[in-house]
Amino acid sequence: MEEPLWPPGTFLGRLRSATRERLLSVGVRRSVKEAQVLLREGALESHVILLDDALVKVTVALSDGRHALLAIRVSGDIVGEISALNGTPRTATVTACRPSVIRIIHQNTFRAVLRDNPEAALEVAGIVADRLRWANRRRTDFTSYPVRVRLARVLWEIAVAYGRRGPRGVVIDIRLTQDELATLCGAAEISLQKALGGLRADGIVATGYREIVIRDSDALRSIAGLLKDVS
Repeated sequence: MEEPLWPPGTFLGRLRSATRERLLSVGVRRSVKEAQVLLREGALESHVILLDDALVKVTVALSDGRHALLAIRVSGDIVGEISALNGTPRTATVTACRPSVIRIIHQNTFRAVLRDNPEAALEVAGIVADRLRWANRRRTDFTSYPVRVRLARVLWEIAVAYGRRGPRGVVIDIRLTQDELATLCGAAEISLQKALGGLRADGIVATGYREIVIRDSDALRSIAGLLKDVS
């Protein structure tokens, strides 16, 4: 059977084959349904989850009862590593966006693998650093750019990481509500709706059931002030 190709920026994608297979072998394989909660914010648990064939969203509860979207994770990513490393309660809720396959690794097993495989330990540290850098950049975007630019940047980052090319353009077929997209952009939902409507009116994006299509990549990249293309 041909080995899956993990995206290079994901945890599994960064590892050598032997280390990756070791981690997969110690994980308990589970199938989960769309909308199933995998990790719950505040829970006192310490296992980690490898996303074998999965798409999930990471959210946190706000004081007004809403939920803010922090991140999207895909096949090859790891979630829950912070609680496994320091024993603290879950800092966010992780929910499946589609039927998925995951592997559950208990805390002691995960720590043992990291001790025996320094490469894996270094990659976990690198992933934590990348996520902190992303969060810092998002805070800068909140204060430095108007909503239209912030939305363009968020859509571009998601497209680069998780989009797929199709005849209509780059398709982001991740189920995101406008409220979730607004919180990811650090904007009020009504402001997000106005910015998204402007991108639609300009022919830059199209929206449909559970998807956003980037029809004009160059224009979106220009609005975002970015240069990187979707591979």
